[in-house]
Amino acid sequence: MKISKTLRVTYWIIAVFILLVPAIAMQFTNEVNWGLYDFLLMAALLIVTGVAIELAIRMTVQNRYRAAIIFAILLAFLMIWAELAVGII
Repeated sequence: MKISKTLRVTYWIIAVFILLVPAIAMQFTNEVNWGLYDFLLMAALLIVTGVAIELAIRMTVQNRYRAAIIFAILLAFLMIWAELAVGII
């Protein structure tokens, strides 16, 4: 399946907005305290997740497999994000 340019741009705009949330929150509260390293790490995590999802969409034919792979990618993203945020393990 080919991904349209509009859909691809939409994915990356969403990623930028996800990065803007803590940047804006830092202006209003001291509870959010991200440094440059935190923003770079989250950007890298979002880029890897986005590329993995795009590859999953391009390389799978059946919708069922595509949905399962995307679910697994998003679950891995959330687990890594939670681990980095609070240090569960």
